[in-house]
Amino acid sequence: MRALIGAARRYASTQAYRAPAHGGPEVLSSETVALPAPAANEALVRNRAVGLNYIDTYHRSGLYPLTMPTGSGLEGAGVVEAVGDGCSGFAVGDRVAYCTGPLGAYAEACVVPESKLLRLPDSVSFETAAAVLLKGMTVEYLLERCSPVKRGDTILFHAAAGGTGLLAGQWAKALGATVIGTAGGAEKCALAQAAGYDHVIDYTVDDVPARVRELTGGQGVPAVFDSVGAATWEASLASLSPRGMMVSFGAASGPVEGVAVSTLAAKGSIFLTRPTLFTYCASRDELGASASRVFEMLASGKVAVRINQTYELADAQQAHRDLESRKLTGATVFRMPG
Repeated sequence: MRALIGAARRYASTQAYRAPAHGGPEVLSSETVALPAPAANEALVRNRAVGLNYIDTYHRSGLYPLTMPTGSGLEGAGVVEAVGDGCSGFAVGDRVAYCTGPLGAYAEACVVPESKLLRLPDSVSFETAAAVLLKGMTVEYLLERCSPVKRGDTILFHAAAGGTGLLAGQWAKALGATVIGTAGGAEKCALAQAAGYDHVIDYTVDDVPARVRELTGGQGVPAVFDSVGAATWEASLASLSPRGMMVSFGAASGPVEGVAVSTLAAKGSIFLTRPTLFTYCASRDELGASASRVFEMLASGKVAVRINQTYELADAQQAHRDLESRKLTGATVFRMPG
């Protein structure tokens, strides 16, 4: 028999924000969704906080095409209220978090495979977990596994004042790197500077590649981390040193298209990768190790998360509008009732 409790039975249905079709923020709508009891190796989680991430907009808009209709959101933190048969790693009452699917975190409660759940340390609040886990694990795989940053390296990280960017500045500094960031406007540049960036280039004023060359004695950087996409592609390539690594891990301004392989040769035998968190945390061991590293960095005080905005889940449309218009800085979470 499945291990169910009375609290779980109250979640025969749940309020969730879903997208019936691809489109703008207006397609997100509240629905009453049937919530089945967890099947084998699943757990029902009552969300206490839910994270907002740029990838949520990719799923909604169709940049990452999905079968519609679909749930929204990947990242949440809460309490286990029921477990299915064979779910031996977690029990009712456990504090947990998740960030690698399945979609559907924008909800009061959801069913999550045990293989995707992470145990939440007592020292980490639900809000912090929902703000830091996906972004922190992204920074972990980018800086420590995708293009490992070594002491003495100089790197360029775009969108330095965003949630991932603010974590990356602190993390790279802890690894002993010299960190150059880009941001738009004086306020965002100041935020990035406070997060450990040695130099912050205001892309609304300065020529980014020229400034990078100036800061590196004309050499360029050995690695660029770019989540902006189309708008920064040329500047990123122009900022690299010969045999540098171009890490394109997002497309906030639109996807990079029509790339000629010969361009990589012309720029100095450039390496190019388009990584994702999901392939770098594909196994249970990788997922657990990445999350543990994030929690370790938080506990050490080397990295701190800034929750600069909070929304009610009912304001999901506005949250997406604000995110896409670059109004937000740091991390953003949805408050949950209870």
